[in-house]
Amino acid sequence: MKIVFMGTPEFAAGALEALLACGHEIPAVVTQPDRPKGRSGKPQFSPVKETALKYQIPVLQPVKIKTPEAIRDLKEYEAEIYVIAAFGQILSQEILDIPDYGAWCIHASLLPKYRGASPIQHAIIAGEEKTGITIMQMDAGIDTGDMLYKREVIIDRKDTYATLHNKLMEAGGAAITMALTLFDKKELIPEKQDDALSSYAPIIKKGMGEIDFSRNAIDIERLVRGMNPWPSAYTFYQGRQLKLWEAEAVDDDNAEVLNQKGTPGTITEVEKDSIIIAAGTGRLKVYSMQMEGKKRMSTHDFLLGVKIQKGEKLAVK
Repeated sequence: MKIVFMGTPEFAAGALEALLACGHEIPAVVTQPDRPKGRSGKPQFSPVKETALKYQIPVLQPVKIKTPEAIRDLKEYEAEIYVIAAFGQILSQEILDIPDYGAWCIHASLLPKYRGASPIQHAIIAGEEKTGITIMQMDAGIDTGDMLYKREVIIDRKDTYATLHNKLMEAGGAAITMALTLFDKKELIPEKQDDALSSYAPIIKKGMGEIDFSRNAIDIERLVRGMNPWPSAYTFYQGRQLKLWEAEAVDDDNAEVLNQKGTPGTITEVEKDSIIIAAGTGRLKVYSMQMEGKKRMSTHDFLLGVKIQKGEKLAVK
């Protein structure tokens, strides 16, 4: 199959590698323009661009994919199909109509659930037990096209955004190659999405990581996992931002402990390797954290330098 591939981050690069490994012809790759990174401001290639250059594939980097110039460039490659994975720009109907078989999207959820830009994080935060990859025939809507193929992925109790991302990246490569194989055999059956079952996963923003300790400890644990590594779940200690990197909800059935736990955000226990924080329901046990301006470290190491006391209150700015 002659494929023009569109994508930008590591998740998309994994799918590009899988397509190349299966022998598909990829005459061009489309990715976002190089972005400055770090204090130096030096432009950095996207993971998809790095992969394309490794295989000596021409790279297109339009600032806006909908311009007449960008559309003209796409038409020159006469692709049979476009494959899109986390590209980062919305495609017009004119672009979707260029290839013979339209455009297929590798979406990191089991549609119609979690349409939108951040399905992986939202699935963890919502407490889903499974997610997956949907190969979708793109239309002009936001992740509303016909579903072509699905592959499920179990969400482990300890999965973070980083670990689940890697599972889904591998599943995305396997799913797109299998979908193309089934298409060649004329065994792919499109299925319309049921809009009544849909949910939306908006883009993750930094402020969404602030912890509300009045919530259930299980919900807070999921937030910590879903925001790891970016933008991180955080609170405040003595007026400074404190990021929580690894935590678990504690099932408290001890009435005496519950009666003494204090208001949400209160530190109820300081142990050798953890601190325990009161939540609206239950308590949160924290194993790894990071004070503003410092490195991430285990709670054991953190407590060697910061003398947190039982009864102190977090979330105070």
